[in-house]
Amino acid sequence: MTHASHQRHSDGPVVVSSEGLPGWLEPVERAARTVEPAQLSRFLPPPGGEGRPSAVLILFGDGPHGPELLLMERSSSLRSHAGQPSFPGGALDPEDGDPAGDGPLRAALREAEEETGLDPAGVQVFATLPALYIPVSDFVVTPVLGWWRSRTPVAPVDPAETARVFTVPVDELADPANRATTAHPSGHRGPAFTVGSALVWGFTAGVIDRILHFAGWERPWDRGKLVSLDWHA
Repeated sequence: MTHASHQRHSDGPVVVSSEGLPGWLEPVERAARTVEPAQLSRFLPPPGGEGRPSAVLILFGDGPHGPELLLMERSSSLRSHAGQPSFPGGALDPEDGDPAGDGPLRAALREAEEETGLDPAGVQVFATLPALYIPVSDFVVTPVLGWWRSRTPVAPVDPAETARVFTVPVDELADPANRATTAHPSGHRGPAFTVGSALVWGFTAGVIDRILHFAGWERPWDRGKLVSLDWHA
């Protein structure tokens, strides 16, 4: 497979390929092929097809401290999910194409470029996870899994949208010392990660938690350890 086929083309489909992935990513690719939606979240897309089609890019790279994930912190001025660490992503635009086709793949790459300055040409999309639902924003989210084959500089493109862009080593995410449970004011409890100065929670933490689990990277951690949503390092 040539490098060119990993690039995003306005007139062609986004190619999904697991060819040439590093060995450490193979458990993630394997899990993506077999995991069921209900194994990822109890929040599943409405059966009637309602909800706003959207996508996020879950981008794995090789960093100075081993495998890592790309995350961003949303601006505190945003209406939805303000100040929250998240994967790059957002709602599908008409030019992204069919939500049932490669629209989510295009949207994930486009949003990552718009939010972080990421060059999509350096990303190899190797799988997608089943679509999930975020009730508070009515998003039906397709998680798109990518391998950062050719790294390029990333930084906030628009400070009104993105406060910062950062990477987190997978080993830090899996470290039991950095794991906890958050209790939302609604009463919902979910996994959280305290990494660096960030508290990763909500949808993003839930997906990371499931990836760690199904890839076999999870280590025993104290689920009774609670952190507040206003946690600061």
